[in-house]
Amino acid sequence: MTPDEEILKDEAKYCSFGDTVHYLEPPKIFARCEGSFLYDTEDRPYLDLQMWYSACNFGYANPRLNAALKKQIDTLPQLASQYVHKEKVELAKGIAQRVEKTWNMKGRVHFNVGGSQSIEDALKLVRNACGGKSLMFAFEGGYHGRTLGASAITSSYRYRRRYGHFGERAQFVPFPYCFRCPYGKKREDCGLYCVDQFARLFDTEYYGVWDAKAGAAEFAAFFVEAIQGTGGYVIPPPGYFEKLKQILEARKILLVDDEIQMGFYRAGKFWAIENFNVKPDVIVFGKALTNGLNPIAGLWAREELINPEIFPPGSTHSTFSSNPLGTAVALETLKLMSETDYETLTREKGAYLLDNLRDLKRRYRIIGDVDGMGMALRMEICADDGYTPDKAIVDRMVDEAMKADLEVGGKRYGLVLDIGGYYKNVITLAPSLDITYEEIDLAMQLLDQLFQRVTRGRTS
Repeated sequence: MTPDEEILKDEAKYCSFGDTVHYLEPPKIFARCEGSFLYDTEDRPYLDLQMWYSACNFGYANPRLNAALKKQIDTLPQLASQYVHKEKVELAKGIAQRVEKTWNMKGRVHFNVGGSQSIEDALKLVRNACGGKSLMFAFEGGYHGRTLGASAITSSYRYRRRYGHFGERAQFVPFPYCFRCPYGKKREDCGLYCVDQFARLFDTEYYGVWDAKAGAAEFAAFFVEAIQGTGGYVIPPPGYFEKLKQILEARKILLVDDEIQMGFYRAGKFWAIENFNVKPDVIVFGKALTNGLNPIAGLWAREELINPEIFPPGSTHSTFSSNPLGTAVALETLKLMSETDYETLTREKGAYLLDNLRDLKRRYRIIGDVDGMGMALRMEICADDGYTPDKAIVDRMVDEAMKADLEVGGKRYGLVLDIGGYYKNVITLAPSLDITYEEIDLAMQLLDQLFQRVTRGRTS
């Protein structure tokens, strides 16, 4: 039995499968990572185009961020959260000042250890600020986590099916998914019809969300992703969020912006929602803030929602919420982002990558749609009609990509891809923000070979 086989045998016997999903059988075992690449136990390179679901925006084993973690281990690696350490305070200050500079809004930062936990904190915060209202709006196709509260505002029933409810499920509103518009409209002449359909819920009390006499909505907040993540990197049309925010403000409904996957320049701006000209009331963040090292997540909220008189000490708590190791790395990440023009960098690299994807689309009819903003890009894979979702061929592409037998320049590579979308037929691309142009060219050559394999024998 090989060492890899021994590991998988022990996994099958001792590990819960409830905390993971294996997309391959047998699953791939990796031994090391560096930059844009993962390496298996035979040291074969795999170019990673999804970077741990956008948790590693700044490349695997980033030397600068790793050094910050090592330094903190040798100074103050542990401290209970009732005490103060400068890294936490400086990190909160940096995030709050960044928001104030962007939108001229004062607020505070509240930490936790993961995205789902911070969504839970956001639910508590808005319920508290809105007099205990427990009803929320969220989007179809939205993903906010799998804890009980987070799954209630995540549109996939499969995350709730076994566990019932410990609170009300969100009312899910269609996302402006123009390629598959639920209303059958076309982006160029729809007039943002989908926003008007949401607005009509407040036309009369008999739609069940609004009391015109009291001027009060039954809903506390709308939880949004500016660009859907797990839903398939769906990018809304210009003007959508501006019009939606006007409706929410008129009804005193808070806008909670989930930036866990799209924050920190993934979509070309520090916060993805900056691309859409609206001010959020609450921002939830995580993932790339520590580049996947000793996770830290959290939320920023407007001062009137989170000041100590409104949201007092002990409103939520986690033993590791502002741990020194995570906050030290996150603080170094903020410094890294302040010293590099990632806005220009992601816009230019993303445009280059998108142009290459469009070239692939011209050559392979199974690519029904490509789109992107910054370094968040999508390819929607379809049947030969260019529209009918084809999950089977995407699954085959992922399997073929992980065989590590795609060859460029006499060297063999694997390719790490992620699947998303409502029909699990979308390849979502979230490469390292520091990926080189040479690596982008390599990715295009590997993708071209992959499409040649899976379309062999089909008209293209």
